[in-house]
Amino acid sequence: MDISNRGVDDEAKLADRNYTRWDAQGVEKIAENEEEDIKAVADMINAIQKAQFNNHRHCFSGTHARTQGIIKGKLVVHDDLPKHLKQSMFDHGAEYPVVCRYSSEPGDPGLDDRIPQPRGFAMKVFNVDGDFLPGGVDIPTQDIEFNSTPALDLADAKTTRDIIDLRIKYGNNQPELYNHLEARPDTDLQKFRDTVRNTHLESTRQYSQTAFRFGDYVAKYCLVPNSATQKKLYEETVKPDADPSDILSRWLQNFHRDHDAEYLLQFQLLENLDDQPVEYAGKVWDPEKYPWQTVATLVVPKQDSFDWEMKNFWEDHIRVDPWHGLKTLQPLGGPNRLRKVVYPASSALRRKMNARAEVNVKSMAEVPGPIPPALNNFLVVN
Repeated sequence: MDISNRGVDDEAKLADRNYTRWDAQGVEKIAENEEEDIKAVADMINAIQKAQFNNHRHCFSGTHARTQGIIKGKLVVHDDLPKHLKQSMFDHGAEYPVVCRYSSEPGDPGLDDRIPQPRGFAMKVFNVDGDFLPGGVDIPTQDIEFNSTPALDLADAKTTRDIIDLRIKYGNNQPELYNHLEARPDTDLQKFRDTVRNTHLESTRQYSQTAFRFGDYVAKYCLVPNSATQKKLYEETVKPDADPSDILSRWLQNFHRDHDAEYLLQFQLLENLDDQPVEYAGKVWDPEKYPWQTVATLVVPKQDSFDWEMKNFWEDHIRVDPWHGLKTLQPLGGPNRLRKVVYPASSALRRKMNARAEVNVKSMAEVPGPIPPALNNFLVVN
């Protein structure tokens, strides 16, 4: 559920709800042995990267290794938001340049698109003003990342350590992997990734999965395809016996070449910690109880979504990290504390093995590849 088409009365009711402050007692609670678990996960992700290096003679990210497309656009913050949504960088109407990457979630860059798996979407938002987290003080960007499943199977540090260990041991033997997963209490959560709808990426809803500070409050966020064409294409799914192994990137190229895209950026605010856990990301916050509320629109003009120069630059030099951003959008909960350690470790190994420096781009102009003509006038004043 979202409120993008709701009336004034519904919006007023949402404005009057009792949203939980980000600094309220119990929002975050560090689990026993979490630091040890996180260190083990960082080591295992590096081991996956080294294994993929042996296959490809190039080191990729430990997750979201397969680039499906990269696009440029603008994030338009609505100027008529109610007070409870005027938070952080969304406290006033504004337009921000963005560069975004579509991906497949696993750590194998050669993964066949015909295999159903979660897909990702990452966004670098430029020209952001405010007080930044320590990891992004010198980088005036807000990094935002998404996944196509609303719940995160790597729900906390301990679960992540256990599941990554199983995938390393039995990833090439699904029956044996499933024997171990079916012995767990979260079997359905862990197996769901293999049954996701395999459809057009530009038509797929994306989720933060984990919780973040949202100014005064706590929220999860999602990205909703909003054009008629995007919604229509969601009806089509990959045909394993007929489509090529790179069908998802081909579909993206065809779509972005001929169509503008539009996504709604929505937030779902925390109201009940018992029903909306922050430390455990394996539970979906029920949208019927806690509605999605639109704060901004991502606008993407027609362009080539698979520019080789841009793809290679992103994979070799860029890191998207939710800890690169504003203090008022700080990542919360165990899975995000894990990312704070694992992401830099994964990036450092990539740079070392590929002899490529990490580049913290500060504007769209610093990202190679063409800029869509429809953005030229916008960038002159931004």
